[in-house]
Amino acid sequence: MEGLKWLYPGLKIKRWLLLAAVGLFLLVSGLTVILGITLLASAEKGITWFILHTLGALGSPLLGGVMAAALGIALIILGVQRLAGSVFQVLLPGTTGNPWQLFYRRQYLARGPHIVAIGGGTGLAVLLRGLKKYTRNLTAIVTVADDGGSSGRLRQELKIPPPGDIRNCLVALADTESLMEELFNYRFHQGEGLAGHSLGNLLLAAMTDIAGDFDRAIQELARVLAVGGRVIPSTTSQVVLGAEMADGTVILGESNIPRAGKQVKRVFLQPSTCRPPAAALEAVARADAIIIGPGSLYTSVLPNLLVHGLAEALRQARAPVFYVCNIMTQPGETDGYKVGDHLQAIIDHCGPGLVDVVIAHRGPISRGALRRYGEKGARPVVIDGPAVARMGVELRTGWLVDETHLVRHHPERLAALIIEEFYHRHSRSRQRFSFLIREKFRNLGA
Repeated sequence: MEGLKWLYPGLKIKRWLLLAAVGLFLLVSGLTVILGITLLASAEKGITWFILHTLGALGSPLLGGVMAAALGIALIILGVQRLAGSVFQVLLPGTTGNPWQLFYRRQYLARGPHIVAIGGGTGLAVLLRGLKKYTRNLTAIVTVADDGGSSGRLRQELKIPPPGDIRNCLVALADTESLMEELFNYRFHQGEGLAGHSLGNLLLAAMTDIAGDFDRAIQELARVLAVGGRVIPSTTSQVVLGAEMADGTVILGESNIPRAGKQVKRVFLQPSTCRPPAAALEAVARADAIIIGPGSLYTSVLPNLLVHGLAEALRQARAPVFYVCNIMTQPGETDGYKVGDHLQAIIDHCGPGLVDVVIAHRGPISRGALRRYGEKGARPVVIDGPAVARMGVELRTGWLVDETHLVRHHPERLAALIIEEFYHRHSRSRQRFSFLIREKFRNLGA
């Protein structure tokens, strides 16, 4: 009886079923005239008479049968296509496009590589937007060291991990991304206690209270959003990010580090014994590729790697580890840093042998962007290939910049370069996906 609920009014199911049924009847009737046989007896006499005396008058009964069969096929295709579209709208509200393409895309991406992306801020969300076009087997391991803005307030008041970076990743992986991004990123501009909060952060906080667990709240919200992948906090402990500066002073709080305006010597977590969730370690162990960054080196990338046991899990993983270097230096964190300096910071904090390949942008940046960023003290990150080679890390470069709003990585160009490099390392699988990579680069004008 549950199956009959699909026939309830308003679902736009019955009309397309009926249309397909009429098409099937016309197809069978046309074939009976063409082949000179009888299958449906009295029920068929009416349509046969119509074919012989109406369509058959155009030339011959054979021509009438062919036309009826062709009309039947057209109605079947139209009915089934519209039926599939209605089912998709019920199961996945907000989806648009050809339902067969959507179905094929989902089935195809379900066979894609298992990729783990580690980071935070807007950089990780940018990466996920590109990677989700190649696979649905994505796991984002996200920093929870943020203590500023809406996330910081909710963290302090409700004693939950900061939800902001988690929210960005959920939105990036959602099927209905444009709609969800506008809704989840909406910030209240007035109201006592509400001003400054984003709706997505409040929903995560409410779901945590309902589910009783932050990680479970993330997964439940991901299910509601039809997220193609999984988002996991790097730790569920209430951690504080600290930094020892070059002059010996110690700064506590993720948001305070870049504001200090001093050179960072090292960063650390309190408590230092915080551990990653078991799901994060399992995802790393079974991953086909692991990507660190892009994002703020000291406040988005390294806080994940400092979680006890996570860096060692990356070192022992069978998958290649990619590090995506930032395009621009970040004032208060990486002033004057080259690609090699970014890698050296990771080695200083986590030891050697963690990163296999570093990916960096090589190409022009507009004068206007250089001027705007230069006024804030940011400069393009220089590629120092020899220094990278001395660290035993491979270097891959490409035109990866997107200047639509800010100077950041282009989601599709970055993902295409990573996927190409990944399948280059897996030659048996490379041929299977090479056509997809070529099409992506062709569409991007690369």
